[in-house]
Amino acid sequence: MQESETGPDVQESGHGFDEWERREKVALRYVPFVALGLATAAAMLADRGSESKAAVMLALTAATAAWIGWMVRLHPVLGVRRHLSGVYYGGLLLMLGALVALSPLYGFAVITGYLHADLLAPRWRLPGVFGTATLAATAQVGGIGNLHGAKLPVFLLVLAVNALLAGGFCLFAWRGDEESKRRRAMIEQLAEANARLEETMAENAALHARLLAQARAAGVHDERQRMAGEIHDTIAQGLAGVVTQLQAARQAPERGRDWLRHVELAQEMARESLAEARRSVRALRPQQLEDAGLPEALAGVADRWTALHGVPVEVNTTGAVRSMHPEVEETLLRTTQEALANVAKHAGASRVALSLAYEGDQVTLDVRDDGAGFAPDSVRPRGDGGYGLTAMRRRVARVAGTLEIASEPGAGTAVSARVPAIPLLNGA
Repeated sequence: MQESETGPDVQESGHGFDEWERREKVALRYVPFVALGLATAAAMLADRGSESKAAVMLALTAATAAWIGWMVRLHPVLGVRRHLSGVYYGGLLLMLGALVALSPLYGFAVITGYLHADLLAPRWRLPGVFGTATLAATAQVGGIGNLHGAKLPVFLLVLAVNALLAGGFCLFAWRGDEESKRRRAMIEQLAEANARLEETMAENAALHARLLAQARAAGVHDERQRMAGEIHDTIAQGLAGVVTQLQAARQAPERGRDWLRHVELAQEMARESLAEARRSVRALRPQQLEDAGLPEALAGVADRWTALHGVPVEVNTTGAVRSMHPEVEETLLRTTQEALANVAKHAGASRVALSLAYEGDQVTLDVRDDGAGFAPDSVRPRGDGGYGLTAMRRRVARVAGTLEIASEPGAGTAVSARVPAIPLLNGA
């Protein structure tokens, strides 16, 4: 598992805690046997009586050591199975009491009772400590033979001191043990949380990578759509106009017209298309909007279209004219160009009306003609790269606008684009 920012601290803290606890357990594991051995040696040196008494002390010492070893070392569930722990502790106090009765010096071995009291159920721990303190006090006053007469108050005083001191130390130790357990649980929880955090971070990194890839793909797609629209609105329409003028120049001698005028118009249209293509690549505003406001730019587009196709366009602007966001104005300009291009290609109209209305927080553009019309529901995207109506809808939708087309065969066509009048901000 990889380490996170909090990982090393948690792991080092847990490692140090585990090492300290391991050493403590190892030390406490051998304390009972060391205490028994020292107490036995002291008792043997101090009491040089009969060999039979010495044999009893050695035998009882060996039995006590075996009892501790067998129950504590070989029963890992001791302390969990409280009934078994009670049997062990009761047997331990009986054996220690017998040893103290043989020699008060076995009071040194009574420390085992304090150490193992935590194996009992919580409600029996203090009674167990009191029983151990009783054995310690008995040893300290010189043995069972001194528990009478004038020495009895001394025994009770020594017992009280032992019980208070031992009880206080044991309570402190038990609380420390509980705190150690809580700390261990907290460290484990932190380790688990750290692992989950690392998994989450890995998932987030993968998600972030996917989002970047999707954003990059979306950006590429949007840029392709923009360039497709710009190419259609500039190069494609310009080339279509150039072809129309060249065809007219070719037919001019037959009709007695000046073919040179058509060639000059074709050259002019080619230059304008080239300039607009360069501006599109650089994502600049159309030249018409750089030189004039939207109403004037639309009037200029209409005049140029009339000059090319010979069909008059009536331009009308209503409402309070105001500057808007460049993308909104460009959308209306491109929609006008596309609508007029469709009139030239399909309508066969004799007149066109173009109106621009500023209405509160919206602007409406209408392009109407008296041409042949068509059935809008029957129009489908062409497989030859046709872009017209689809391009207009996408442009208008990109600025949160709507495009409506009303037409029927023989009754002309009306294209209406309604877009929000987003104001021009400083620096926009």
